[in-house]
Amino acid sequence: MKDSRVEALAQILVRYSTKVQKGDVCVIQGTTTGEPLIQAVYEEVLRAGGLPVMQLTTEEAQAAFFELASDEQLDWVQPPAEWTAEHADVRIVVMADANPRALSNADPAKQARASRARRKIMETSMRRAAEGEHRWSLTLFPTHAYAGEAGMSLSAYERFFYDACLATDADPVTAWQRASDEVIRLSEWIDGREEVHITGPDTDIKLNVAGRKWVPCVGTHNMPDGEFFTGPVEDGVDGHIAFSFPAAYGGREVSGVRFRFEAGRVVDASADRGEDFLIEMLDTDEGSRTLGELGIGTNYGITTGTKEILLDEKIGGTVHMAIGASYPETGGINKSAVHWDMVCDLRSGGSITVDGVELQSDGRFVV
Repeated sequence: MKDSRVEALAQILVRYSTKVQKGDVCVIQGTTTGEPLIQAVYEEVLRAGGLPVMQLTTEEAQAAFFELASDEQLDWVQPPAEWTAEHADVRIVVMADANPRALSNADPAKQARASRARRKIMETSMRRAAEGEHRWSLTLFPTHAYAGEAGMSLSAYERFFYDACLATDADPVTAWQRASDEVIRLSEWIDGREEVHITGPDTDIKLNVAGRKWVPCVGTHNMPDGEFFTGPVEDGVDGHIAFSFPAAYGGREVSGVRFRFEAGRVVDASADRGEDFLIEMLDTDEGSRTLGELGIGTNYGITTGTKEILLDEKIGGTVHMAIGASYPETGGINKSAVHWDMVCDLRSGGSITVDGVELQSDGRFVV
């Protein structure tokens, strides 16, 4: 028996997030573990008149790749991946990890090399998305692995996740449009201002955002959603920050991350766990020590960390920062093969001040 929440999420992704139209070439990516949602998305694309292209991999393929691949294979970019970045009208990605620790023993140098080889694909996708030529959306399919990471049973995690996606709304296709007034108001309030000052436990950092565009996130790219973000001025970040939640990247978990910035670059970095991998990623390329994104979470329906950044960066009362590539639509110009988000919780003693005006105190917006 089909889960109505899965069907509703597929409708949101196809009809609202990516607005698939007749004749749109729609690439659907994921692992076979996410088959129920991937199948529902496939059927919904067909109903919308789109032209679906399936790109599925097995659960263990990535782990095998980093174990067995030669340098030549690490540097080789699959033609379907290039084609998707350059030509697809729509891309819908469904994460469905059965084992989020599958890459725990992967060689960080191999991961960094593979990321460098695929940098052009990421840049092309980001550029086409900023220009309106490429619509994309990222979500996940609840698995026992995600539930275990979040400290929940699968049924509890499913309720939590589908509620956060508004897939339980009576009219899910219009739910995000109806729920987005506040994030749009906040992004309009902050747009055009010059400096963001964030303080909190072991955190005191200033970010120059002059001339940069703030983008409200209303369910068009991430599902669930709820944030507004920008690309800080590349040499305009100074101070230190401690990130509150474990941060996963490339299948590796790093926790207790602390950065110190000078003139926009990470000059000191440490972690309680996974520090070697963190440093390897910071040294991927020239742009990987520069901040590419500052985001402010607005989804108060997500209240606890789950070790999945798709959810954790949206938590109302948190900020997140990404080292590496900027989104072109913000005006950011940093280039990198890396884009790694990390979350700082401000709900206990944190503050966000913008041009001297307090925007948020202890995780609650006050403007």
